[in-house]
Amino acid sequence: MTAQSKIPAASPAKMPFHKYRPFQPVPLPDRTWPNRTITRAPVWCSVDLRDGNQALIEPMGPERKRRMFDTLVQLGFKEIEVGFPAASDTDFAFVRQIIEEGAIPADVTIQVLTQARPELITRTFAALKGVHRAIVHLYNSTSTLQRRVVFGLDQAGITKIATDGARLVKQLADAAPETDWVFQYSPESFTGTELDYAIEICEAVMDVWQPTPQKKVIFNLPATVEMSTANIYADQIEYFLRKVKNRDCIILSLHPHNDRGTGVAAAELGVMAGADRVEGTLFGNGERTGNVDVVTLAMNLFSQGVDPELDFSDITAVARTAEYCNQLPVHPRHPYVGELAFTAFSGSHQDAIKKGMTAQAQRNDGVWEVPYLPIDPADVGRAYEPVIRINSQSGKGGVSYVLENDYGLELPRRLQIEFSQVIQKIADGTGKEISPQLIWEAFDGEYLSQPGHRFDFAGHRTLPDPHKSEQRSLTATIRDGGREIELQGTGTGPIDAYIDALGRHAGVKIDLIDYREHAISPAAVSGGAASEAVAYVEVRRPDGTTLFGVGRDRNIVAASLKAVTSAANRLLAAG
Repeated sequence: MTAQSKIPAASPAKMPFHKYRPFQPVPLPDRTWPNRTITRAPVWCSVDLRDGNQALIEPMGPERKRRMFDTLVQLGFKEIEVGFPAASDTDFAFVRQIIEEGAIPADVTIQVLTQARPELITRTFAALKGVHRAIVHLYNSTSTLQRRVVFGLDQAGITKIATDGARLVKQLADAAPETDWVFQYSPESFTGTELDYAIEICEAVMDVWQPTPQKKVIFNLPATVEMSTANIYADQIEYFLRKVKNRDCIILSLHPHNDRGTGVAAAELGVMAGADRVEGTLFGNGERTGNVDVVTLAMNLFSQGVDPELDFSDITAVARTAEYCNQLPVHPRHPYVGELAFTAFSGSHQDAIKKGMTAQAQRNDGVWEVPYLPIDPADVGRAYEPVIRINSQSGKGGVSYVLENDYGLELPRRLQIEFSQVIQKIADGTGKEISPQLIWEAFDGEYLSQPGHRFDFAGHRTLPDPHKSEQRSLTATIRDGGREIELQGTGTGPIDAYIDALGRHAGVKIDLIDYREHAISPAAVSGGAASEAVAYVEVRRPDGTTLFGVGRDRNIVAASLKAVTSAANRLLAAG
């Protein structure tokens, strides 16, 4: 019996799934939202400075708060929840600071949060004294679970908390008519609240505030805990909007969290279901698994040809600011902004991207169509250079992309295949990513500088053969193992003559089967002083296979003869 057979078979682990009950679907068989598309951006409200801030390991101080606020303004947010001023002196002081310093642009409305408790509401209005326009966001929890285990109240008791708070909000707002007040109410834990009761409590608050089509109320329906698939959240929104009274007096807002990892989908489907507004944070920071990610939502619209009404044209700078203010990293695989968001490691992906970008440049019709890249990285301030990275999973497409994009070399297809095997060997040997610099060093060592090789090309001169008009005589200067010598050869042209001379000297047959050349732009030449030419020769080996040589020089003939020298060195090395 082997040692392995003595090990008992492992029993499959069973998680206690029986502890959980499935979320009940909404009875909405005639739902209409699946047939809709989003054709314009919702109203965006950033909650980075409140909901996002309260979820930080180290909450923001005044300097980081101000930097985040200024960034949100620059990005184009017109509604920004700046804090919970009654909950902390820090939040209160920040609200006073931006009001007193005139930091709030005329077209930006700040929002503050308060529970439906009299002392907190009063303190909130004190923080807002003198502001030109503000949203007062009132909330209390309405879910069946919290009513039972936290408050010990029935529906009537919970509704009284909301309406009492709403009356005090209206009273304090009426006492400060110099401010343009907007009222917002959230039945917190909406997703865990009976839909008909959520409508009932919102309508009770509406009866206190008396909104009009000209002076609307915001009803914010938060997925405080994401409890179901995104389609059910959309059903809840459509059901609410069908049943609630005075729809024309309401701005319907969403506040999705991400406990199931589908916050973005829930927000998109909720907007399809009729929502007008979305509250979220940059890159999804927030309690537990976070708030809905406004950057992803906005960029998803952008990718569909819809104006997101937010400016993420320098998305890396936005990420760096968020990382500084939140003291949390943005994931390298984050959509649109992560370090690896526009990076392809797969060889087939790299090849498709390279071909797609070539076709894009040739078509030049303004429409973005490149495989594997849903948007043009340049539109968010990213460069093409990081799109391709090379590792052991990469192929010829990625390698040739780097050499063409970074160094101006347009490798023939069979040379792409040949050199990709060189890179594959390096990648397999190291197990690491191959940088563009390392690709260039490998190419230079294999084909151009060729350290440890036998021959170096130094110079040449050619003359017509006086006895045969179709022939040319060539004198080439080479270094053979470091010793300078002259070779003589004849042929129909300089390349043919040089092959004759070098082949006889080296004792090898140089059987040329293909030759190509192209110019390299000054931008791809070290120093950018002048253009160069590069030549590729393909020669046949004794066993019938082929290999390449490459030469580079400001003189095209010299580049061609260097390519032949390169091929000869590689023939000798191959044996």
